[in-house]
Order: sequence, then structure tokens, then C-alpha cells
Amino acid sequence: MSDGQSITVLGAGIAGLAVAQLLARFGRAVTVLEQASEIREVGAGLQISPNGTRVLRAMGLGGGLDAASDRAGAVVLADGQSGAAITRLDLLGLRTADDYRLMHRADLIALLAEGARAAGVDIRLDRKVTDIALGNHPPRVTLANGEMVEAGLLVGADGLHSRMRTALNGEAVPFFTHHSAWRATIPAEPGAAPVVQVFLGPGKHLVSYPLRGGRLRNIVAVEERRRWVEESWSLTDDPMTLRVAFEDFAPEVRGWLDQVDRPNLWGLFRHPVAKTWWGKSAVILGDAAHPTLPFLAQGANLALEDAWVLADALSRYPQAEALARYQSRREGRARRVIEAANANARNFHLSGLSRAVAHLGLRSLGAVAPSLLLSRFDWLYGHDVTAG
Repeated sequence: MSDGQSITVLGAGIAGLAVAQLLARFGRAVTVLEQASEIREVGAGLQISPNGTRVLRAMGLGGGLDAASDRAGAVVLADGQSGAAITRLDLLGLRTADDYRLMHRADLIALLAEGARAAGVDIRLDRKVTDIALGNHPPRVTLANGEMVEAGLLVGADGLHSRMRTALNGEAVPFFTHHSAWRATIPAEPGAAPVVQVFLGPGKHLVSYPLRGGRLRNIVAVEERRRWVEESWSLTDDPMTLRVAFEDFAPEVRGWLDQVDRPNLWGLFRHPVAKTWWGKSAVILGDAAHPTLPFLAQGANLALEDAWVLADALSRYPQAEALARYQSRREGRARRVIEAANANARNFHLSGLSRAVAHLGLRSLGAVAPSLLLSRFDWLYGHDVTAG
């Protein structure tokens, strides 16, 4: 693939930095354009499941991954009000060849940025895109500083509000799910076990797990509400609003929320999967192609999978064929993950009799056949894009 053709990647997030590093290692000259003045991610944790960790290890980042993350021992589903465990999924018993990690988003971004630079990627900050021109000419990007960039291949890893997606598909109107989410980190209690805890309540749930060797605790809380909330990770909310929303939850949860002083707030929207992922010398991946709700913790993992498959296809086939094969290989997988996340949005917030029946079923299955409960995720965690 070392034909000298330049590649420009829009966005220095997980998808952008991963695909840039992989393409550079295949011999391409790769430039990343990032609108922010610095590469940083703050205040959020990630669950990197085995399908994602396989990609990071295949990229040669396994040592950095192990140093900057914690191996999760289990996922525990609990009743939100009482705090009593409903069932426990032992992640150490996963029937996969790799592991499940808990990681601060900022640490993953730093790991990917270091890997990209080491591979020779040119990361240019403070480059806000104002226009993208596709057609019977090389893709052209106009920047806010007046600069124009022409690329042999333009890769859109520019997230939920992707200009590249719009250039390929036209405008799409997302649907507000009437779910709002808060996120925050607090100091973790001494000896916090590396366990993902999911507290379920009628119309709301809260997820928490330790980060950075147990020094921090990540919190994501979701509530159904009619009020519209902007789809932005930069909004903040009054911590008292968060506490009131979960005031009927277990003392353990309320104790965590009492420590939150500046929660971020964002609205959860459903975006359609893009119909067209590629055009002449242009392609999208990650959230730009297939945004997903956070109820299966797969956004970062899908981005890593996309990056590997796209780079692998471009290393094996002529460009147009490679882009077509990439979408063909990834679209069905992305849709299945998104559908499963949407189902969790409903199942996490059950109330009344349906909630009681569902929780009884989980308790019974977890007690009688815990391995069977975990095997339901083999299709997700056992997927290995690096195996070709």
C-alpha cells in the first residue's frame, strides 16, 4: 500500500487516531486534522471489551493498554432501590482469548495519539473544517483559517455531527430518545474492586466502576425525561438535580452522588446508520457512520473494529473495492450491536410486573447456569476482526 497517496483523517478521537496509525504503518502518508487546540478527553470512563482489546494488542499497544487500564472481574446487575444483586457475570470466565478492560477515555486517547505519532502520522491541531467538497476530483477540505487541503483519500472520523457523513448522505435528523445522561468521576473508595455495577430502576439506571488502579470511580446515570436536552458532552448540570433523580436508590449510590460536584449532562439521540459509508476517495467510520446509544458500552469498541477493517481492506485491494468491502463487512455487525443497545435501553428501565419477572429470570438463570448467561455475549465479545 506504500504508493505515496496521501490520506487525510478528520478527527483525532478514538476512530481517527486508530485508523491513522494503522494506515501509516501500512506505508501511507497520513495527516490528522483536529478542530481542538489540544488532544484531550476528560471525565469519562470506557469499557474496552475483548473485541476491542484484540485490536489494540494487534496494533502493538498491549503494553500501554495493560499499564493504563484495569482488568474487569465482573459485571453485576443490581436492584437500584435495594442495592441487592440480581445476577453476576464473571468476566474472567469469558470464553474468549482476550480480556475486558476498564479505562479512562483520556488515557486511551493518549495511548492512540502516541502510537500514531510513533508511526509517523502528522497530527495538526486547531484545524476546524468549514466545508468538504466531494466529486469528480480529489476530496477538498476548507478550514476556518482559510487553508485548503486536498487528499488522495479523505477519512471522516469526525463523530456524531460528522460533516463527512453529511457530504456523503445529506442531512439526517436524529430522534431524541427522551433519555438524559449524566457522567462524572469521583475519588474511589479504598480497595474498590474492578467490577462494573449496573443499578436498575424504573425509568432510570446508573453504571459505575473504578478507573486508574482504583483511584477514581466512573459514574454514568441515565433517566427517562420528557424535557429535551442538547446532544453535547460539554454541558454541565446542577449536582442536586442528579441527586434528586436518584434519591430513591441504594445508600451506596446516594453516597457516590453526594461527592459529585460538576456532572456533565447530555441528551441521548438515535441516529440512523448511514446508508452510504464511502464515495469516490472518501469514507466514514465510527460514530460518523453508525452512532450507538451507550447501553452496551460498544461505541469505542466499534470504532476500533472499524479502524482495523478499513486499514486492512486498503492494504489488500484497490481503493474503491477496499471501501466497498469495508462497508459490507462492517454494516451488519454495527446494526446488530446498535439493536442490542436499543434493547438494553428498554430492559434496564422496566417497571411493575415486567420488571419483577425479568429480574426473577435473571436471578434464576444466574444461579443455575451462569455460564449460559454469559455465553449470550459470545457473538459480541468473541468477534475478532484481526483474524481476517
